[in-house]
Formats: sequence, C-alpha cells, structure tokens
Amino acid sequence: MSHATAPAPAPSKRPSSLRGARLPSWSPWAIALGSIAAGCAIGLGAGLSSRIQWGLLAALLFVLVTYGLAAKVEGRRQAKDRTATSIVWVAFLLAVIPLASLVYETVKRGITVLDPYFLSHSMGFVTAYQPGGGIYHAILGTLEQVGLATLISVPIGLLTAIYLVEYGRGRLAKAVTFFVDVMTGIPSIVAGLFILSFWILILGFGFSGFAGSMALSILMIPVVVRSTEEMLKLVPNELREASLALGVPKWRTILKVVLPTSLGGILTGVMLAVARIAGETAPVLLLVFGNPLINGNPFEGPQASLPLYIYQQYASSGGSQAAYDRAWAAALVLIAFIMILNLVARGVARWKAPKTSR
Repeated sequence: MSHATAPAPAPSKRPSSLRGARLPSWSPWAIALGSIAAGCAIGLGAGLSSRIQWGLLAALLFVLVTYGLAAKVEGRRQAKDRTATSIVWVAFLLAVIPLASLVYETVKRGITVLDPYFLSHSMGFVTAYQPGGGIYHAILGTLEQVGLATLISVPIGLLTAIYLVEYGRGRLAKAVTFFVDVMTGIPSIVAGLFILSFWILILGFGFSGFAGSMALSILMIPVVVRSTEEMLKLVPNELREASLALGVPKWRTILKVVLPTSLGGILTGVMLAVARIAGETAPVLLLVFGNPLINGNPFEGPQASLPLYIYQQYASSGGSQAAYDRAWAAALVLIAFIMILNLVARGVARWKAPKTSR
C-alpha cells in the first residue's frame, strides 16, 4: 500500500529582513551641518562673542541630536554606539583644530622673512630692534647638539634595553626599570640644573654645546630604552630558539637575529626621541647660553640653537616687529625640522618592516 507524500510548500517570494530600520549613510553629515548652524544661531542669539563657544555648542548639539535620532529610528543599543562614535569624532576635531590653527598661524607669520638669506646668515652684529640677520648659527648649533645627544644616548639606551629584555632578571632589572620610568617624567629644567651643577660649577667647564647635549641625552635615554624594549619584546621567541638550537651563542643571536628583526621599530623610536629633544629650551638656556655669532665647535664656547633663538628674539624684542618676524620664522623652521624627522621615522619603519607573504 503506497502512501502519497504531500508536496512541500512553495517558499515565500517575499524576502524576510532581519535588519531593523537604520539612518541613511548621509545622516551624520546632515546632523553635523545642522548642529553647526544651530550652534551659530544660539551663539548669536545669546550674545556669545567667542567662536569657540559656538563650536562647543555645535559639538554638544551634534552628540545629543545623534543620540535622539538613532534612539528613535534604530533603538537605544545602536544609539549608544552612534553616540560613542560621535564623541570620538568631536574629540578628534577638538584636538586637530588647535594644532591646525597653530601650524597655520606659524606659516602665516613665519613666511614673511623666511628666505635663503635668512637661512644662510647669523645675527652677527644685528640687534633685536633692527631688521635683517638670520638663523644659520642656530641651525648649526641645533644639529650639533642634537647629534651629540643622539651619539651619547642611543648606545646607552640600546644596551640597556637589550639587558632588560634578554638578560635582566631579579632586583637589578627591576631597579633599572624603575629608574627608567622615573627618568621619563623628569622635567627638562632638572636635567639642565644637574649638568649645570656637575659639569660647570663642580668640574669647572664652561658653557658649550656639549654641555647642552649631555642634558638633552638625559631626556632622550628613557625614550630610547622604552621604545627599544618594546620592539625587542615583539621579536618571536621561536627565532631566538631556532638560532640557539643551531649552536649560535646568545650574543650573536641578539646581534644577527633579534636586532635586525626589530631594526625598523628601533630606528623609529630613536627618531621620535630626537624629535622630543629638538624643541627643548630650558637645558639649552642654562648650559649653551646663546651666541649671536657662528660657533662651529660644540666643545668650546657658547652656541646658539633654534629653541633658544626663538626665546631670545621674543624676549628681547621690545615690541620690534623685525624680532617677532624672526622668531616666527625660526619656529617655522623648527616645526619643519621635527616634521621631517617624523616622516623619516615613518619611512624607515615601513622600509624595515617584515615582509609578509600573501
């Protein structure tokens, strides 16, 4: 006896949607424009003269309107996610706008006297009230002082990081780590006072670029140690074990395997440390002392540097527009110098990054 099976029901042609209602993709931009317009209108109506206040009102309205619309259309869970995203964007803009304003103002004011003559001449016998002069002596001093500080701090920081990662155990390693952390937060003026009291007052040496380099190296060493330590920790232990299994000594494993693998990150950390000390003024003011003439010998006599030049031009201007222009132009050169260092660091990191197979 055969039993006929009932035919299966035909599938419904209407697709079932598992996603709820969502705001359109252009809604954040529309909310942002509406919040800006509403913030400006409220600021004008309330008599607020500061555009910063208008911007803060617009940011607050952007966050509140985003949450309200998302809660009504998409639900509270998605509204919380959109609110967090909007807060991140507001915080990003609050950080970028002052930076962009600073760069714009520096370029606007510094470009007035920035020319080849300004870059190739010193102040010589030009007073702060007179036009003319340049920053060649300050650029030379900055390059020499930062270069000497790098030569001092990079070997010390690199060897310290190797000890902490590869050999450091017990109380000594903990003590070194603790003092590196303490040195990271030392104010630059303290480093300058230490070298002033030890190198100049106790040992009797005079003001020089080398004295400033020693103070800058104190500020640079903990940055190099920390960045190098983190890069060495990223090297897989399998590479070390494979080298040691072949009978290679540990020091040669570090030299031939560990350091080349982390070289890109180490160089990036060194470049960032150089950028960290290039704009320091307090140690240079105490130890280098400043010099309007060209002094190419960092081991004898006062020198100039870009941060100190900016400070001296502004402090001794007495309302002179020429001194203000020179200070802004020197600040623009210093920003360009630090920007170039950061770009070089990024390029080296990308060049030395391990190649991944696809």
